[in-house]
Amino acid sequence: MKKHRLTFKFTVMFAGFTFLTLSISSILSYFNQKKIYKQQREESIQFVASHLEELLMADDIYFVWYQQYFLQKGSELLIPKDFDSDSVQVARRDYEDLFSKEFPGLVLGTDVTFDELSDATKVLYEIYSHEYYQIAFEKAREMANLAYIYYLVPKDDDSEDLVVVLDSTRNEKLVDGKAYIALGATAHCPKAEFGHIWEAWETGKRPKGYDVFATEAGKTCIYYTPLFISGQKLGVIAVGVEVSTVTRAILLATLRDMLMIGLVLILLMLILLVAVRQRYIRKLIRMRDYITEYSKTKDTKIAELLTREVTNGDEISAIMAKFAEMIYELARYMQNLSKTTLDLQSTKQKAMELSELALKDSLTGIRNKTCYDKELQRIEWEIASGLTEFGVAMIDLNFLKRINDTYGHDKGNVAIITLCRIVCRVFEHSPVFRIGGDEFVVILKGNDLAHRDELVAEFNRQLHERQENTQLEYWEKTSAAIGYAVFDPKIDKAYDNVFKRADEEMYKAKKAMKAVRED
Repeated sequence: MKKHRLTFKFTVMFAGFTFLTLSISSILSYFNQKKIYKQQREESIQFVASHLEELLMADDIYFVWYQQYFLQKGSELLIPKDFDSDSVQVARRDYEDLFSKEFPGLVLGTDVTFDELSDATKVLYEIYSHEYYQIAFEKAREMANLAYIYYLVPKDDDSEDLVVVLDSTRNEKLVDGKAYIALGATAHCPKAEFGHIWEAWETGKRPKGYDVFATEAGKTCIYYTPLFISGQKLGVIAVGVEVSTVTRAILLATLRDMLMIGLVLILLMLILLVAVRQRYIRKLIRMRDYITEYSKTKDTKIAELLTREVTNGDEISAIMAKFAEMIYELARYMQNLSKTTLDLQSTKQKAMELSELALKDSLTGIRNKTCYDKELQRIEWEIASGLTEFGVAMIDLNFLKRINDTYGHDKGNVAIITLCRIVCRVFEHSPVFRIGGDEFVVILKGNDLAHRDELVAEFNRQLHERQENTQLEYWEKTSAAIGYAVFDPKIDKAYDNVFKRADEEMYKAKKAMKAVRED
């Protein structure tokens, strides 16, 4: 009768534990997945905005020319609504062919300014540029599953209207029965309702918050990023995403997961109950017989037999405690402790490996922007503590867009990796970070800081050798500009002061290199 009562108690206990575990897990899982989903969507907004900002900034004056012409005559452009990536390449060839006829052997931006182009060439340039940026905006929206992406420019200083320069959706207009993209639309955005977009424009900084609007699906969060090129404020990138207040997909996924877990737990519970009954409860009778026999015969072999029967810590353990429980329990405890320690060490090692991987640039293998931001926090703390000996070297790869457009992004990646290897080889005693597509930062320390001039000269020498090497392909002839600055406690209050001076020096070098090429 005892074994039946014990089995029943185990059944009730396991059933209650399973129900409680599933209930709590379901609630926590639902709210946790909902929170993670919302965070991921907000992070995707910021990532896309930053990506598009870098894309437009990388084109520098070429995008400025595109925008200036668009604001003048964008509404007059006729761009087919159904163009695709292949159409972009066709538009590019049309523009380049006409440009080559007008200015044979010359380069736009180096030998020829945009204002010198004929009206026909300007139109082809604008069509190619708009299709290129349109595709980029549409791909960003599709990959991140966003509601929309706009690039907006204030119409004038006194108006609350914004000109839609780029739109991730294609609005249609008909001209002579043919479908074209409707361009140059104006959006009325009162400051009272769209506070963050005007904050982004007026301050030139990313707002800390979002513009949030209620929709039938829930809420739409809109994030804004001001666009600067060469110090000139041009417009605002607006990225919107729908964050549902009640996400049915998450709820269904949670219920489905909990159902699967429940079935597994019930199956495991049944298996465990059978095992308990077969392996433990029935052994109670045998143990009782062993103890009875020992009380009569005082045979120490009975203790060994009892020890062999011990496999857990329930009522059986209470009986065996009279003989050898302490020894076996201690051995089992030490074994479990050792295993737990190994598991913790393994988990810690995996966490360290994942942390290191998150701080590495996927293309070059060096430290990435996230690692760079952490390094800045450490430097700022050291500056506050009295650190005064460090420098910053800013390095920017030349012609990356030209390489990507002409030879493909794989060759552009080769150029980035080649430059990275040279930087790491020359500044081997200082940490190197890739903070952008073609930008690297070196935190000069120790021997590298003391010999910075020699290292910069060596860096330029190695680049010059590659430029003169006729056996190298165009993308292998690495061209880059470098500038550096050293922390001066008399004028520098923070790391950013040193970085800005290094960045200015780098741009001086870049301009000088352009002057040499023009000569």
